[in-house]
Amino acid sequence: MAAITLKDINKQYGDGFHAVKDVSLDIADGEFVILVGPSGCGKSTLLRMIVGLEDITSGEMLIGGQRVNEKAPRDRNLSMVFQNYALYPHLTVFENIAFPLRLSKTSAKEVDERVRHAAELLELTEHLDRKPANLSGGQRQRVAMGRAIVREAQAFLFDEPLSNLDAKLRGQMRTEISRLQKRLGITTVYVTHDQVEAMTLGDRVVVLRRGVVQQVATPRELYENPVNLFVAGFIGSPPMNFISATVVDGRLHTPFGEWTLPESRATGLPGREVVLIGARPEAFEDASVVSDTIREHGVVFDANIDVIEWLGNEQYAYVPYEAPEDIRAQLAELERELDSEAMRTQLVVSLDATSRIPEGTTASLWLDLRKVHVFDPASGENLTVKAVRGAATDGAGYDGGAGSDGDGAPAAPQTPRSSASGDDGLPAAPTSGED
Repeated sequence: MAAITLKDINKQYGDGFHAVKDVSLDIADGEFVILVGPSGCGKSTLLRMIVGLEDITSGEMLIGGQRVNEKAPRDRNLSMVFQNYALYPHLTVFENIAFPLRLSKTSAKEVDERVRHAAELLELTEHLDRKPANLSGGQRQRVAMGRAIVREAQAFLFDEPLSNLDAKLRGQMRTEISRLQKRLGITTVYVTHDQVEAMTLGDRVVVLRRGVVQQVATPRELYENPVNLFVAGFIGSPPMNFISATVVDGRLHTPFGEWTLPESRATGLPGREVVLIGARPEAFEDASVVSDTIREHGVVFDANIDVIEWLGNEQYAYVPYEAPEDIRAQLAELERELDSEAMRTQLVVSLDATSRIPEGTTASLWLDLRKVHVFDPASGENLTVKAVRGAATDGAGYDGGAGSDGDGAPAAPQTPRSSASGDDGLPAAPTSGED
């Protein structure tokens, strides 16, 4: 096992395309780190540079404290598990797992011991004599993992290993991978475009956009304190709602009425005329089921319910609204870049399963104002997180938000590298760091 350190890593191709930009990241020994982002963000390119399959244009890569920029993949002692498993169809499960040991001329006795130990860990013992064609997708994935385990490498690298599996099997394999990583305690870097995998597997998550690191934090911190519009829109399903608002005398004029934010959430409003208000679906509720003890912490407003989706234990209401043309255009651009759920000018509201609001009617909804975020529409930075960071660091000049990189897209926060979240409980903002 070993720590992995990336210092100002860049990847620029011959045609001038800059795929990875100034990525700096410290991955602790035994840590499980997820690289996540939409297609083309640079996550797989970054993983391939770690393993040595892509040359590094500039910057320094350290594994176990040793510089590896010039080392060949076989000399880095890393194990990689690919999306397509990369199994040999003519070999048995035993021989597929044993393959790297055969290449290194390991003794027959040790090969047998290591393979059977890995098979026991992965519950493959009864399948050792079978061929890959006779295995399920999940079993093939475990064989690929077994081959990585027997190498006793310094780190595991996973490149979208579950993308070929169906939804049910993905859920099972997520649990198996998480359990195995905790049992082995091995440093793991895992690439995925699936934010559910990112939120459920990693100790920390690195969110990438166009080759630039946007935020490095625990899954909870990413969800609760996204540094910009991109992270807020990418993390969470359904994604965060964005509501346009004008600021008049410290109050918000929204398509749903006039709101007054609590002081802790309003610190980014002074001096601004237009903002975007972000609120997760669960911050809303059917006003008729909200108790009096918490009603005072939010605002009640009337909304036209377009569609209701009932899922048994919960239900979602869809509420369209009108927004200025520039806001609609910005959300449409964000939708295209995220390559995910539509960022339309509508609210997606989570309702209690006991709610009986019918679709096609006007209903009273409640929004918990303690859970909203204020975003700058121009730069995309989260003004709420930035203000809280500034207060927590007592004016030390710490900027936890994301600025503009010149093309209207939020750039990565420029702060010192960190391998954990900040002492203030907010996500540690990385230096900036595409597929």
